[in-house]
Amino acid sequence: MSARCPAGARLAGAAVTGGIREIAARAEALEREGRNVIHLEIGRPDYDSPLCAKRAAARALEEGRVHYTENAGLPELRRAIAEDRSRRYGTDVDANAVVVTAGATEALAAVFLTLLSPGDEVIVPAPFYPAYALQIALAGGVVRELPCRFEDGFRIDPAALEAAVTPRTKMLLLNSPNNPAGTVLGRAELAAAAEVARRRDLWVLSDECYERFLYEGKPLTVSALPDMAERTIVVSAASKTFSMTGWRIGWLVLPPEVRPIVNRCHQHLTSCAVSFAQVGAAEALRSAEEDVRRMIEGYRERRDVFVEELRRVEGFELLVPQGAFYVFPSVGRLTEAWGMTAMELAAWFLEEAGVAVVAGDPFRVSGDFLRMAFCRPVDELREAARRIERAVRDRWRIVPDRTGRKV
Repeated sequence: MSARCPAGARLAGAAVTGGIREIAARAEALEREGRNVIHLEIGRPDYDSPLCAKRAAARALEEGRVHYTENAGLPELRRAIAEDRSRRYGTDVDANAVVVTAGATEALAAVFLTLLSPGDEVIVPAPFYPAYALQIALAGGVVRELPCRFEDGFRIDPAALEAAVTPRTKMLLLNSPNNPAGTVLGRAELAAAAEVARRRDLWVLSDECYERFLYEGKPLTVSALPDMAERTIVVSAASKTFSMTGWRIGWLVLPPEVRPIVNRCHQHLTSCAVSFAQVGAAEALRSAEEDVRRMIEGYRERRDVFVEELRRVEGFELLVPQGAFYVFPSVGRLTEAWGMTAMELAAWFLEEAGVAVVAGDPFRVSGDFLRMAFCRPVDELREAARRIERAVRDRWRIVPDRTGRKV
């Protein structure tokens, strides 16, 4: 069958089981049985899309703007994207460098399909978003994982990055703020990665979909560093920034060398993004800054509350996420003591506590972790943490050992 369906074989080889959809399906089944479940498994903002965007899209529909746009997207949206990036990062971004896509997922696919030849390697610091591995595999590429350690804050070791480059390496993929760990790469880390990319002649794909979810420091992009604009491809989207996940508006900012080719690939994937959704996204970029500011402040409060509550859970070790909207606790003490895998622990929390979380396994992390999205109101996050704490407390046993610690 693999010979008849090679894409299926590539996907099967890149997939890691026990992911988000499986937990979500079981959570929905429990709810149909009458159970109350708090959903922390999916990174789906619960804020509404900005009113200005919805009104602009509605007007576009009423005006009959329901047909194909240019493949690269509406000029007004491309200008809005370029102006927004120029303003926030202090760079001069040309609207002609922008290609609007049907979400960031399609943007990633277009880049991998365009730039990768069979066997080309993409260095991806781990943990990372599971779709990267699947899309790279579909394009015939190979993921070269660069493990980052919890003890180091999941930061990139420049020496390890240098050592990971081989003659087949074509690209370095950076994701900051990171899904699932919430790590934000600082200027020194970006500069070190850029130095490797320049010296080893690598493309850099910078996934900046969580760029506005920054709780400390100033926004940074590797594309703004010296001599990096011509080798950096930026992907971002309206999905998280403006809570517009269902609108499916993403974009790429591309060097002139590859922009026409990537746009051609995008043309044959989706033709163009939805016309009236593009109008709404352009208006959001122009007028929804206050909506975004309030949303980010809301997420900052959620982060602070959730981290404080989870620190009470015996056996949880966690870093404070600097960005995005996930907490990624290490649960190795629990899995070791209870003879469970992280996936089994996630399933146990769902069944016993009514809290849906996902294991770290699909994110290619070394060790046992859980990812928890704090995309819920503060009261729900408090309740989720208390359910988890209570379930763990009820299961703990004191085992006499030389340290007297709980195991």
